[in-house]
Amino acid sequence: MTGKMKILIPIVILICGGLIMWLFLNMGGDKSKRENKPQTKVVDTKIVKLTSTPAKILGYGRVASVQPIQLYSEVSGILQAGNIPFQPAQSFKKGDLLLKVDNRQATLALNSTKSDLMTALATLLSEIKSNFPEEYDIWQEYFNNCSFDNKLQKLPETDNQKIKLFLSRFNVYKLYFSVRDLEIRLSKHYFYAPFDGSIVSANQRDGSTARIGTLLGEIINLEKLEVEVPVSVQDVQWINREAPVKLVSSEISGTWTGQITRIGQTIDPRTQTIQVFISIENLHQLPILEGVFFQVEITGHNIEDAVSIPHKALYNDEFVYLIKNGQLKFQKVEITRKENGSAIIDGGLNNGDTLVIEAMQGIYDGMSAQSKMMLNDAGAEHE
Repeated sequence: MTGKMKILIPIVILICGGLIMWLFLNMGGDKSKRENKPQTKVVDTKIVKLTSTPAKILGYGRVASVQPIQLYSEVSGILQAGNIPFQPAQSFKKGDLLLKVDNRQATLALNSTKSDLMTALATLLSEIKSNFPEEYDIWQEYFNNCSFDNKLQKLPETDNQKIKLFLSRFNVYKLYFSVRDLEIRLSKHYFYAPFDGSIVSANQRDGSTARIGTLLGEIINLEKLEVEVPVSVQDVQWINREAPVKLVSSEISGTWTGQITRIGQTIDPRTQTIQVFISIENLHQLPILEGVFFQVEITGHNIEDAVSIPHKALYNDEFVYLIKNGQLKFQKVEITRKENGSAIIDGGLNNGDTLVIEAMQGIYDGMSAQSKMMLNDAGAEHE
């Protein structure tokens, strides 16, 4: 190797090393510049629109009949079948004969007393015809309408004191009230359905002996159903009793409407809740069964100039983020009411504000941000 070569080789190595270092330094500088470039956060937003916002109260409860009735026998005798089988889960219509108690003795006692009354009236008619012919037709017609197969009609009214004396002398008043009493007693042998409903339990069946005070069974009214919902003390003050109530169930499909009928006046010491009772209105279109579990949405009073936002949009329970001039801005707000998954804001926001409605981490006031909604609109226009 010549002397010149020995001198050139180190020089070439130094030049190559310097070039390599220069390249690495330039690459590092570009990376540093890229890291320092501010990032733009893309977030979900909504445009604030202040309106009259109703409060909403959610609750849960089961359907129950407004009118459950236990049937007790007021007379003694053998039970006999009615128009329908008296057994649990049996449906019936208003006016159906559910059960009856053997009424033969009661019928005979009634007809015997009614016969005594008719005998007294017959004697009375001859006296009235002789002394008060102008009143005769009224009493004759009443006598003609007396029948062993029909209920006794009300006695004709009279201001004539002498006729009243005749009525008392022949025991007409006494016999009349005795007949009415026996008619009432006879009616207690029959159990007619007072409404459309269903038999819940049947403690006695046909052929068994009923005594006074015997529990025969229980029936419920399926025309009038209600839901009993426990509501927190804080929520009760928001309830609007005039507004309709929405009811849905995971057990059966459909949506029902209801109306608040009454609100309890005492607080359950265990749960600190007050019972709210809601009647169900559209039962004819969408029938339901007693015991169905409902989710109830009660409409509350309106909050003026307010907006509902999701809980995840709140920070420290009093701040939100807005996007202003392409940057995130920390904004304090006033919360009037917190609900399930949302909060109603009535202070700190203005119409047209771009509100961030998603939970964010690693962000700060003044950070560059852009709305997904704006990007989507821009993309749609570009297409």
